[in-house]
Amino acid sequence: MAAHVPQIKIPATYIRGGTSKGVFFRRQDLPEVAQVPGKARDNILLRVIGSPDPYGKQTDGMGGATSSTSKTVILDKSSQPDHDVDYLFGQVAIDKAFVDWSGNCGNLTAAVGAFAISGGLVEADRIPENGMCVVRIWQANIKKTIIAHVPITNGEVQETGDFELDGVTFPAAEVAVEFMDPADGEGSMFPTGNLVDDLEVPGVGTFKATMINAGIPTIFLNAEEIGYTGTELQDAINGDPAALERFETIRAHGAMRMGLINDLSEAAARQHTPKVAFCAPAKAYVSSSGKQLTENDIDLVVRALSMGKLHHAMMGTAAVAIGTAAAIPGTLVNIAAGGGERTAVTFGHPSGSLKVGAEAKLVDGEWTATKAIMSRSARVLMEGWVRIPGDSF
Repeated sequence: MAAHVPQIKIPATYIRGGTSKGVFFRRQDLPEVAQVPGKARDNILLRVIGSPDPYGKQTDGMGGATSSTSKTVILDKSSQPDHDVDYLFGQVAIDKAFVDWSGNCGNLTAAVGAFAISGGLVEADRIPENGMCVVRIWQANIKKTIIAHVPITNGEVQETGDFELDGVTFPAAEVAVEFMDPADGEGSMFPTGNLVDDLEVPGVGTFKATMINAGIPTIFLNAEEIGYTGTELQDAINGDPAALERFETIRAHGAMRMGLINDLSEAAARQHTPKVAFCAPAKAYVSSSGKQLTENDIDLVVRALSMGKLHHAMMGTAAVAIGTAAAIPGTLVNIAAGGGERTAVTFGHPSGSLKVGAEAKLVDGEWTATKAIMSRSARVLMEGWVRIPGDSF
């Protein structure tokens, strides 16, 4: 009988953050070979989550077979001045053997502050006995500052509360998250130089598109122009392979126009970014939980795809893009929301609605975003160790 290596165990915490959940690690707790970027780290995270899985279920791992639940986070004491913690996010593909490090997860950001406090990554003198702990997060994927306001009771992170978030079944404590200077620091917030472009997609059509790099690179389309109302729920799109293929083709061509890839073939290995979304003026619909939303409840409707599927709610980073685009007169998002200048917008998504605030201003003829803010919640689901076979890496 062949000898098989035993499993190893790695300290980890399983946390829901916003409408996502993921496996959180302190960098120091990872096997030494995985404390630096590289193939060993990726292989370990793939095995933890249960990928690649040709069945698409991630049964033999911690993943939940959706883009929202196939996520990993590595935290470390910050290497940056005036920050508490470095936050590195890995989006794990479900049926392919790759981890996408190209963007942030806005939803899991809500859990970063709490995990950093509990994990001893925030200096004790910054944590009040009661009140709000301001955790200064360095988002290492996109090199941006995020501020999380984490409630503390009797020196411990307060997780329970009555804050309700559409897309999450149970209430919890509110965590306000501020995304500072959310636009890409390396180039224009609008990489094409335009608020609206004609995006030509061979074999599919030419569409009006707002391509923005705020929170996460996002391609916004008009729902009506691509044959939708903007009130669709997941099954309407995820059950239509031709529609998913069309969206992926649009996404790949948008990525080219945004300068994120040099060749269409590169899009397949960059699934996490950019996102593709479609919006429309506010209209009534029934959410996936059966909740009725009226036109008066929201400013517009938005649907977004993540990792090739329509998202069940809204990615936090895409919400930053929505809020920022809504604050800039002339974008498709702003027009769908009714036009004009605005500092906050409430949009409808498949699970309900979400309010996001954003500030943008014109500087030397270029739009720049100063910050976006939204409220999320987070809760530890399980803590201890994850186990993987010792030969996984």
